[in-house]
Amino acid sequence: MTIDKSLRTRKGIVRARNVLTRAERIEKLSEQDRWTEEYGPLGLPKVRVYRVVVKKKKKKKGEEEGADAAAATKTPAAKAPAKKK
Repeated sequence: MTIDKSLRTRKGIVRARNVLTRAERIEKLSEQDRWTEEYGPLGLPKVRVYRVVVKKKKKKKGEEEGADAAAATKTPAAKAPAKKK
């Protein structure tokens, strides 16, 4: 089933796919020396899809304090005094 043109995204799929096309499976299997042209494209074995997980770096204590101090200096310290009624 195809997707209507109005519903398509321009970038395509952003998340990791867990199903490979036949060409992608053949490519992975040939890299692992598990497939040659003698075998044919039908009845291919399963191929594991590895997801890449990127962890965020933790800030050091000195960097956190420096960031807090920098944020405090950016905020305007001298605000107009509030009017009394």
